[in-house]
Amino acid sequence: MDQKKIGKFIASRRKENGFTQSQLAEQLGITDKAISKWETGVSHS
Repeated sequence: MDQKKIGKFIASRRKENGFTQSQLAEQLGITDKAISKWETGVSHS
């Protein structure tokens, strides 16, 4: 799958639901840096 496409999807859904990266990270039990990496397509996991 295209990492950048997935990142754009995550970012759009997060914004639609009114979450900041920090808020989403807290809900998922991960860091906001992980969310940022996902959204920018940097993450390889």
